[in-house]
Formats: sequence, structure tokens, C-alpha cells
Amino acid sequence: MNETGIILLTIALFGLFFTMILYVLFGQVTVRKLRKNKETKDSLGIEFASGWDILNVALALSRPKWLEKCIMASPTAYFAADAKVLYQYTNRFDRILGRLFSFFSLTTTLMLLALALADAVGLFD
Repeated sequence: MNETGIILLTIALFGLFFTMILYVLFGQVTVRKLRKNKETKDSLGIEFASGWDILNVALALSRPKWLEKCIMASPTAYFAADAKVLYQYTNRFDRILGRLFSFFSLTTTLMLLALALADAVGLFD
């Protein structure tokens, strides 16, 4: 890997570290409050692995309304968190934190995948 690849990898790893901090912060501040609430407890989506509901809630708070309508109308709607219910029980700070987490999570993941693909085809040789 050449110098450009190492710089891009370093940026991606710093983004990954920041994403991990946002993950813990969003989980402790917002999702913990939603788990304790009886009305929102069943609206967090299916939890495939421990902590998966944190990602579900963040994505539900950050996706556009047209996409939310499509997801909730599909037969697999119970997999996703219900944004309509979550908006009632979250404040502006919770929504901004969720959007920041989902943005950095998706951006960092795509950047790391793109770097791995670029390295596999020999772009950094």
C-alpha cells in the first residue's frame, strides 16, 4: 500500500473510532431510555445480536419519511424500528445524535469497503 492508501486508511480508522464513541453514547443516552419505556419497548425492531437495536433506532431516526412509509408497508416491517413512535419519545438532541451516528457509521463502512476493494484490484501498488 502506498502513502495515499495509508493516509486514507488512517482517516477511515479515525472515523471508525469516532463511530464507536457515538455508538456507545447513543446507546447509553437514547436507546437505554427507549428500552425502559413501555410504549417504545416493542418499537425498536428485531435484535439479531446484542446492541443491534441501537443501529435500528439510529437508522429509523435518520431515514427519510418516504422510505419509512415503504419500510413500514412491507411484510418485513417488524425487523425495523418504528420511527413514528420513536419521534414521539425522543428530543432534538436524541435525533441529531442518531443521525450523526448513522452518518458516520455508513460513511466509515463504505470508505473501508472501498479501500479494501481498491487494494484488492491493485490500485495502491
